[in-house]
Amino acid sequence: MHDLEGRGYIVTGAASGIGLGACRRLVSAGAAVAMLDRDIGKLTAEAADLASRGTAFAIGCDVADEDSVTAAVAESAARLPSVAGVCTSAGVFEAPDLHDLEDLDMAVFDRVLAVNLRGTVLVLRAVLPLLDAGGSIVTVASTAGLRGHGYGMAYTASKGGVVALTRRTALRYGPKGIRVNCVCPGATAGEGLGSVFDDEQTAAQASADLPLRRIGQADEVGATIAVLLSDDTSYVTGQILAVDGGMVIR
Repeated sequence: MHDLEGRGYIVTGAASGIGLGACRRLVSAGAAVAMLDRDIGKLTAEAADLASRGTAFAIGCDVADEDSVTAAVAESAARLPSVAGVCTSAGVFEAPDLHDLEDLDMAVFDRVLAVNLRGTVLVLRAVLPLLDAGGSIVTVASTAGLRGHGYGMAYTASKGGVVALTRRTALRYGPKGIRVNCVCPGATAGEGLGSVFDDEQTAAQASADLPLRRIGQADEVGATIAVLLSDDTSYVTGQILAVDGGMVIR
């Protein structure tokens, strides 16, 4: 992915998990990365680590807040050599979301959609005017948005919304030369949602039902994101790619 060298990318949810995995891959390929997250402490530490190996910097951002997104994207554009693409990895899950629909607290539903779906919309809306032909967007949904399984009603609905949003955005902006694709991770170890797989028994049970018989790693999903942002996939758009060890073919 030599074409990434010298280009600038914005990554949300960059302090941990898949977002951080994408940042690591991008920096290792020579890209400059604006790392956005609301966890300022961890974000600053991770950005400093990546800055020792390339160009990366931290910008505090709450993707559910329109003003925060507008300011963070503007700062990113001012500090990056260019804005060639964006990865929208910021996402949340709340334990009360696991209730059945008739018992779901709508405040929980609203909070989850505010980050996972509305946050994706806000980031794309802010970044799209900065992209020229050849620009690339990668959204992050989940296999839950493909199969209806997983982490609760709000989480599943929000990720299904990201899938549909990706297709619509790809259709609308393809004539401008901008590619838009979606990555749907399956069982992925790491911080946040992935911490459930720190338990060996949970990881073993989940792995037993996967064709590849193992849990994925955040850096593996990050590698897929980096490829989709690069010119190596210059004729790929509107695609929903499960990075899941084969989960969706079960």
